[in-house]
This record gives sequence, C-alpha cells and structure tokens, in this order.
Amino acid sequence: MGKSVGMSSRIDRVLLDQIAGQWDLLILSALCDHEGTARFNLLKRSVPGISQKMLTPCLRPTAGTKWLGGASVLTESPVGVEYSLTKLGETLHAPVAALCQWTSNHSAAVRDAQKSFDARRSPTNRTQSGSGTIAPNPR
Repeated sequence: MGKSVGMSSRIDRVLLDQIAGQWDLLILSALCDHEGTARFNLLKRSVPGISQKMLTPCLRPTAGTKWLGGASVLTESPVGVEYSLTKLGETLHAPVAALCQWTSNHSAAVRDAQKSFDARRSPTNRTQSGSGTIAPNPR
C-alpha cells in the first residue's frame, strides 16, 4: 500500500482499522444514509446481519470510533439513544458511499471469480505429480 495511497506511518493503518473494522463501514454507511444521526434500533435495522450484541460495542466511544460524535439520550417518547457523526465523520460520507456502490456493482463478479478459483483448487482437480502420486491440495 504505502506510497500508492499516501500511507506514511503505522498511525494511518490504525485509523484504517478503526474505519474499516468488521461492522464499522456498514454502521458508517447507515449513519450517512440517515443524515448523520440515527437511533440504535434504526441502525440495527439498517445494517443487515448485525445483532444487538455486536452493534452495542461498536457504538461505544471506547471502541475507537473517533468518527462517531457520541450518543445523546433522548427523553422524549419513546425514550432512546441517538448516535451521530462528528464533522470529521461526515467527511467519510462520499468515500464510504463510493465503496458501498463499488461493492454492490461488483459483488456478483467477485463471487463468480471466487467460485472459479475454488473449482480449480478443489480436491477433485488435483494433478498427478512426477512420482505417480496425487499432489496434495496446496490450501
């Protein structure tokens, strides 16, 4: 990566890890889709496959999510917590949207390439070695 994307130090990698953790991009995308603020249950519904148990720690300020502005307790009915992006976090909207769009546009091609790769490496496609024995699967 280094020079090609301007990564100058380990700190850049730490920041990338914070933005691109297991669920972080999807949570960021959901927050951006809802104009930078959303309640817990809306985020849970907006992030396919995430459980309450997984979403809760992702939204904690100690999770390293510096792009998350914090949580505001809402006393109006229904009582709840609203999560919001910082101004800095809002600047991630365009790159996150572009990455999500790319993923949507290319996911079928990536799945097809993976299937093709897996088929070439399957145990039924092992090649004969020079000694007459079956070569082990190199996985």
